[in-house]
Amino acid sequence: MTRRVSIFDSPFLLGFDEFERMVDRVSRNASDSYPPYNIEQIGDDKLCISIAVAGFTMDDLSVQMEQNQLVVRGRRQTEEEDDRIYLHRGIATRQFQRAFMLSDDIEVKGAHMDNGLLHIELKRLIPETMVRTIQIEDKGTDENTKKSDKTIDVESVETK
Repeated sequence: MTRRVSIFDSPFLLGFDEFERMVDRVSRNASDSYPPYNIEQIGDDKLCISIAVAGFTMDDLSVQMEQNQLVVRGRRQTEEEDDRIYLHRGIATRQFQRAFMLSDDIEVKGAHMDNGLLHIELKRLIPETMVRTIQIEDKGTDENTKKSDKTIDVESVETK
């Protein structure tokens, strides 16, 4: 059995197992190109994902958050085109699932459809920067010999 080497195997990167799984999931989904989409940055803290969903109605689409994953699904409810004869069919209306991994500081604000595009609005939450001081305790000495004011006693010696 061979083991895959990862940059997350470093002893300095502790607790990044979930992040590694997320990178693997994203790399597997990168090869799927249907439906096409854009990701735009609108301002300093806003993003918009636009997905081309021509031929789908709002009832055919669902947008859900599953843990940190934004999942967009499309499935045609009705097939009214059974009596049509196509000479060329270039507009795809097959079912799809498109997933986007969102970091913890991204919040989905809403979604709307406009001219065959599904727009999903995202906002980046700006976290407050916090500095926390960790108290260092002295566990090496017992309570009887511990000095409360943490000073060192020095005997003065007179030299002649």
